[in-house]
Amino acid sequence: MENYQHRRHNKNLLLVHLILVTKYRKRLFFGEFREDTKQVIYDICAEHHWYIKRIETDEDHVHILLQYSPNDSISNIVSVIKQNSTYRIWNKYEEFLHKHYWKKRILWSGGYFAALVGDASRETIMRYIENQG
Repeated sequence: MENYQHRRHNKNLLLVHLILVTKYRKRLFFGEFREDTKQVIYDICAEHHWYIKRIETDEDHVHILLQYSPNDSISNIVSVIKQNSTYRIWNKYEEFLHKHYWKKRILWSGGYFAALVGDASRETIMRYIENQG
């Protein structure tokens, strides 16, 4: 069986496919910046007990297959990831990002894509995310 989360009053397997897009669809994800951004998102999720099953980028967006708890809302998860990653990435790449954004502390567009993933289609989505970039 899959990696179910066992909690005091429930057992669950909740997966969501998230897509986060850079502000103005700037093509930023290449080289070290790409890898560091993925690691920052991974670290943020681990701190909140959200488990990344797959993460990959294309030039201007990030795909995440994320396992989360029923106590967390998807909109809150996205807010936490976007806010914390923006802060951490700007601290490390201020000079690089200043070339792309005139306003400090911007990285992500205002919206996001989220789709719940059923157990049957997970492999398809995993392959799709792996083939990004």
